[in-house]
Amino acid sequence: MSSSYLTNPVVFLIQTLFGLYVTLVAIRFLLQWAKADFYNPISQFVVKLTSPALRPLRKLIPGYAGMDLAALVLAWLLKSVEFGLLVLVLGLNASVFSALGWAVPAVVQLFITIFLFAILIRVVLSWLNPDPYNPAIMLLTRLTDPIMQPAQRLIQPIGGIDLSPMVVIIGLILLEMLLLPPLKWLVGSPF
Repeated sequence: MSSSYLTNPVVFLIQTLFGLYVTLVAIRFLLQWAKADFYNPISQFVVKLTSPALRPLRKLIPGYAGMDLAALVLAWLLKSVEFGLLVLVLGLNASVFSALGWAVPAVVQLFITIFLFAILIRVVLSWLNPDPYNPAIMLLTRLTDPIMQPAQRLIQPIGGIDLSPMVVIIGLILLEMLLLPPLKWLVGSPF
């Protein structure tokens, strides 16, 4: 009883702390990919929190084609450490090094989840008609535009209602359903 009594809170802490920081690193990667304004206060918050961990990696891993590969590698490494710690805490019958493979589908899933939530938030905010110059709205628009604009070009609003977010959300969920199971099977992920 005492083992599971302490195990669950430790697992919760590992997943929460690593999950929050990995999400910030992934958002930083996506903001750079989307060419977001890094003078935006929210961008500055993300940059200040992720820079200490990224600086040493940038010396080893250069960017490529405008993408911050160091941030991508950091997200993968942090997710690997999280899974490695979970293997130790839960006493799973697996090598800690297996976590390196398990982290790949987890990071892919994280990126899809970030886009899903960003689009849902953008849809809800569109009903409220917020100030388009609000830093959060500008960042959200910049982040989601690369995947929203192709759908918006294909599907014109019907009666003033934009259905393109629904199409993008369906596409992202299908991508997750088709891509993640084979990836998880390939790496033997228990998570």
